[in-house]
Amino acid sequence: MREVLSVREVVKTFGAVRAVDGVSFSVQQGTITGLLGRNGAGKTTTIRMVTGIFMPDSGSIEWHDGQRNPQDRIGYLPEERGLYRQMKIIELLVFLAEIKGKRGPAVARAVDQWLERFELTDKRNAKVEELSKGNQQKVQLIGTLLHEPDLIVLDEPQSGLDPVNMVIVRNLLRELKEEGRTILLSTHMMGEAERMADDIVLVHQGKVVLSGPLDFIRASAGKNTLHIEYDGDGSFLRDLPDVKRATIVNNAAELTLNDGADPQKILEASLGRVRIRKFELASPSLEEIFIEKVGAETLDSQ
Repeated sequence: MREVLSVREVVKTFGAVRAVDGVSFSVQQGTITGLLGRNGAGKTTTIRMVTGIFMPDSGSIEWHDGQRNPQDRIGYLPEERGLYRQMKIIELLVFLAEIKGKRGPAVARAVDQWLERFELTDKRNAKVEELSKGNQQKVQLIGTLLHEPDLIVLDEPQSGLDPVNMVIVRNLLRELKEEGRTILLSTHMMGEAERMADDIVLVHQGKVVLSGPLDFIRASAGKNTLHIEYDGDGSFLRDLPDVKRATIVNNAAELTLNDGADPQKILEASLGRVRIRKFELASPSLEEIFIEKVGAETLDSQ
């Protein structure tokens, strides 16, 4: 698999604050790479250096052919959305395509196809200000993709979307990946990253704390998470030896066990107190891995 983007030891400081502190990672062609962390971790600053908005104080950012900031080959959706609110959608999208060097009848056809894909055809002549926030975000995403970029850089693309539109965007990203596009996805939503990413880069306080293929990272973390469904009062599960953390909702529990804990002992302690309907040992979720790495503070996505 060919490397598309290489970020090496980049540093960015604003006054006395070192927002990005020696971040390194690479992005492979035809994959989705998740740049993950809490709000304020340095993700957006890193993204802005990748797209050429900021220059790093030190370190290097290179594309596969050695070019720096090949703007015509990058599609960038910023976290802070910005559209010309008085423009009609059709006019705005054609304008955004022209900025990236796309002109002619093919642009109009592409705009119509994207509007249909996002169920916005009936809004093509509406002004941006007349759209809901979710539809405005979809318009900006279309503008990001119209020029058929090789590298798609998305900063919190699902922020503020309702569940239906989140599924639409999720499916779109998977389709783009299948088409061979390369996606760098910045998000604090661990669950979304876990559904989509091939590789992850976990950032905390401006530093990379973990990176690599998601499947390998989860497998390396071992199977220390128990999923239990039961009938009865399962509140006692929180107090069992070797239970590090417990999340109990209705009649289901997710238990994170201490290293070396024997799940059989949890089962034995539960029998006779509740009726077990499901007892499953699994690898930890990405959120659990993140908490293990940086501490048990509440994630921004909660």
